[in-house]
Amino acid sequence: MSFQRDHLSGKIPVTIITGFLGSGKTTLISKLLLHPDMNRVAVVINEIGEIGIDNDLVTMSSENISLLANGCICCSVRTDMQETLRDLFARRHTGEIPEFDRVIIETTGLADPAPVVQTLVSDTMLEAQYRLDGLVTLVDGFNGLYQIEHQAEVVKQLAIADLVLISKSDLITSSDLDLLKSQIAEINPSAKILLVINGDLDPYSLINLGLSSARASAKTLSFLGTFLNDESNAPPKYLGDFSQKHNRNIKTHSLRFLEPFTWEAASSALELLTTLRGADLLRVKGILNIEGNPVVIQGVQHIFHPPVKLDAWPSDDHTSRAVFITSNISAETIESLFKAVGAITKLG
Repeated sequence: MSFQRDHLSGKIPVTIITGFLGSGKTTLISKLLLHPDMNRVAVVINEIGEIGIDNDLVTMSSENISLLANGCICCSVRTDMQETLRDLFARRHTGEIPEFDRVIIETTGLADPAPVVQTLVSDTMLEAQYRLDGLVTLVDGFNGLYQIEHQAEVVKQLAIADLVLISKSDLITSSDLDLLKSQIAEINPSAKILLVINGDLDPYSLINLGLSSARASAKTLSFLGTFLNDESNAPPKYLGDFSQKHNRNIKTHSLRFLEPFTWEAASSALELLTTLRGADLLRVKGILNIEGNPVVIQGVQHIFHPPVKLDAWPSDDHTSRAVFITSNISAETIESLFKAVGAITKLG
């Protein structure tokens, strides 16, 4: 791993929308496609026939790319996500399709959104042009409590989300809704939760969920504070342990390291952790003190985004803090690994 300044600047942001069967993704996407503020957005879906927009199609740029009346680009996946995203960018570059400023990907039929994230990061061409802005998970309000208890996919989708949308909340009681929210918060305490009824949602709720610049701005501070659950009076070791009992052994560990790391130590520890337990490392977000410099890290399972070196610390707190959402990996194991690797790199 290596880091550079403002790695994210100028890249096209990508929002991934996932959710279990029946959660309302198709309804949400169909409403988003017709929203007047979607004129510079490319929406990638698995099958255009599932969305009731046929009467709003104006032109067909190709077999799988359509231009809607409001200028929104709708692209259906006929091969694989990698080829689709490459094709979109190439046609945008040559002027075959209009300029777009953002991509929204709906993962219908794909229970695990991690492969889409891995596609964005592992493909050199895609990584140079796109950046992940956020993962959005829809939860069926009516069936959500049952699905969290019995569907491992739902728990994982919630665990890696930046934003959780609860659909069909009008079909359940306020007490059941509160219980569902508390279950979601136990799984992923850093995710924002919004209600969506019949797919009606302000598109701006889905954007700017991630880090977009290396500048230590107020937005950067807000972004970091959200996923780190940052508090000025946090205890010296842990920011908070949300590893309460919830099923599937998925737990959230917020760790703090007082001593600065060398990049060799930090990257070696992360690489060892992903090599040995990548499948169980659902999501990692953090800001590390690398020899006095603030560096933001983000990863999903085996794949880490290129680290981003901020131009300044966003607050007076210069300690390393990271959130690890894991399956069957304890906080003590992670902490011990980082300490051991750090000690080894100091030898000699």
